[in-house]
Amino acid sequence: MKNPFETDAPSPISTPTDYRLLVPREWFRIDLMQDRWRGQLKTFVEQQAEGRHVSAELTRNVWTTLRNTAEAGRARGAMEFFLLTTSRDGGLPASLLVSLVPLGETPADPQKFAAWLEVRVPEGTSPQQVSVVDLPAGTAVRVVGPTTLNVHVLVPGGAGYLTLSFSAPLTGMSGPMGRLCDAIACSLRWVL
Repeated sequence: MKNPFETDAPSPISTPTDYRLLVPREWFRIDLMQDRWRGQLKTFVEQQAEGRHVSAELTRNVWTTLRNTAEAGRARGAMEFFLLTTSRDGGLPASLLVSLVPLGETPADPQKFAAWLEVRVPEGTSPQQVSVVDLPAGTAVRVVGPTTLNVHVLVPGGAGYLTLSFSAPLTGMSGPMGRLCDAIACSLRWVL
């Protein structure tokens, strides 16, 4: 399998072959690079409904929403999908979708990328805070909304941005969940 971080453009900086991310063991991991990802997702949904008084309709709705999220993510370069149930009633879990976004029309300079993201906010959406931060893995663009946090980390060597897309529909991004998501983003390391 081809290294997803490899580019055709020569670079004086070593391009990583992989990444490492510390995610608490309570988060269920789904490998979107494997054909069996739908089965893994189905297992997660069934485990969350088991032993709870969750309606079949809610279970179907959660399955459909998560499947659609995974499929849309895969179409945009998603490689991993992590899920954490914080709800006792079987509602939507907190999630993390890890994607590789090639540079293409995306600016390679994080400051310009942040400015580009600020002007691309669709009208009628919740306000978001866009900032450029330094993480141990490198410079990143951090975009936080009421229930989402996206951290776009520039991949060394010009391969694009590794995007960590967190969603916490029940708890939101303030408080402990926001701090946990930031800690996960800070744990990112490149494998050279």
